[in-house]
Amino acid sequence: MLRNGAAEASPSPAGGSAAAPRPVRVWCDGCYDMVHYGHSNQLRQARAMGDYLIVGVHTDEEIAKHKGPPVFTQEERYKMVQAIKWVDEIAAQAPYVTTLETLDKYNCDFCVHGNDITLTVDGKDTYEEVKAAGRYRECNRTQGVSTTDLVGRMLLMTKAHHSNIDEDLDYRKHKDNFGKGPKGHSPWTGVSQFLQTSQKIIQFASGKEPQPGDTIIYVAGAFDLFHIGHVDFLEKVHLLAERPYIIAGLHFDQEVNRYKGKNYPIMNIHERTLSVLACRYVSEVVIGAPYAVTADLLDHFKVELVCHGLSEVVPDKDGSDPYQEPKRRGIFRLVDSGSNLTTDLIVQRIIKNRLEFEARNQKKEAKELAVLEAMKKMEEKEHETGLQS
Repeated sequence: MLRNGAAEASPSPAGGSAAAPRPVRVWCDGCYDMVHYGHSNQLRQARAMGDYLIVGVHTDEEIAKHKGPPVFTQEERYKMVQAIKWVDEIAAQAPYVTTLETLDKYNCDFCVHGNDITLTVDGKDTYEEVKAAGRYRECNRTQGVSTTDLVGRMLLMTKAHHSNIDEDLDYRKHKDNFGKGPKGHSPWTGVSQFLQTSQKIIQFASGKEPQPGDTIIYVAGAFDLFHIGHVDFLEKVHLLAERPYIIAGLHFDQEVNRYKGKNYPIMNIHERTLSVLACRYVSEVVIGAPYAVTADLLDHFKVELVCHGLSEVVPDKDGSDPYQEPKRRGIFRLVDSGSNLTTDLIVQRIIKNRLEFEARNQKKEAKELAVLEAMKKMEEKEHETGLQS
């Protein structure tokens, strides 16, 4: 039997059984606010370092104290993290500072964090204790994305910009400060800096093909800012079959912009691909799927069921129903996710609290700059000491 990549021990020739090695238990923790493929990549790397991954998620109160108000509630964040396919277990209400007591409580050998520094509100390294005890490992941070970056992209999508309405006094007063760092320039351009590679897709993809007895289900959409609404929908779809094989079709950026308008999508096709691939309910992704679910697509993937949520279906460019073929075949089904959260609502949350988020981003960037300056001074001092000796 194989479990978490470790083979079960075989009986010894003497008739006894060799003791199986104890599974390596790994701890990660964080806010996991607006979970994105950067979080997923960290958890993927952490899971590869052991056999069982436990992820601690901080409370709303802890995040507000140390970083500023979170976008999502703790219950939403718990469910988002649990939906990532490399996570074996979540620990709710995890403390903001990682201690040996926490690792021992969950019987974890060590904790893993990205190669960036996380500080408390008073500027202390949150992993100081576990680092000193030698129970800390580092993984590579995913370049080109962060929660701060995504908040910044949305802050640039202002209400007036979205709706083409006249700017009100409050908007005019603050628009020049949206997303600006302490130096007065914007660190966000609204354009993703992420560079996709085939290796990254391979790392995220399951590589599993549908097997006899699997029910192949097709869903399609933007899946922009992959969020709890998407997870709720995919979970419900997953429950429709005993052995579901869910294929998610992702539309190209230009197509998403056609039917959603404004400045959507916030994430480009490459970012959205990784976000969806990280979900435990999805088996495969079609990158740049056609908007209309055609007979060729259904036949090629041997699709048995096509699902869509209760959100509005925008007609194709020629005015036709993009789901007319699966409806004709009698394999189309509407699925109620039970969630009313949409990408639009997430952006509205950001706009409603824009000044709070702006302050959070400025505070975080100032803190990061202070840490970099301190590290630079330490390096210069060590260099001078080395020259003197």
